[in-house]
Amino acid sequence: MTQYVALFRGINVGGKHIVPMKDLREIFSSLGYENVQTYIQSGNAVFSSDASTDKLSASLSKEVGKRFGFEPQVLVLTSDRFHEIVASNPYADVDSEPKTVHVTFLSANPVDPDLATLDELRAGSESFELKDGAFYLHAPDGIARSRLAAKVDRCLGVDTTARNWRTVTKLVEMLT
Repeated sequence: MTQYVALFRGINVGGKHIVPMKDLREIFSSLGYENVQTYIQSGNAVFSSDASTDKLSASLSKEVGKRFGFEPQVLVLTSDRFHEIVASNPYADVDSEPKTVHVTFLSANPVDPDLATLDELRAGSESFELKDGAFYLHAPDGIARSRLAAKVDRCLGVDTTARNWRTVTKLVEMLT
């Protein structure tokens, strides 16, 4: 069996699209996925399966839709791919402030990313890098204040979901 990381976009944010993690774990189990673990309420899971990533994403989204009335975007990465993205983080040395570093996981490699617009939106303290199928952002003044962070999807032209470095490192710990 292959170990995977599932990243749900837009669940349990701002009181909308509420999915309790207990119910999410039950969804994984009902689909036959094994060794399911979730982390915090924002839709992060580690699990094992023999299915392909495309099948996993679709089945998880549809099952949440059946139970909760909306189909969230679900990005599923193999453990190996997740570790590659983590290892490529140019800001990993900012361990003292892990909430200032964000990894935006991409559904596909951008064909024509508008990095010039992102650079124009960048605050003086911020830095970013697009590489290895992920967008890395260091926002020392906080993500909530970042004009750049709000436009990443639009400027890259692909579906994304972001996690702060603390969450990413916790998911790495959960992988065996």
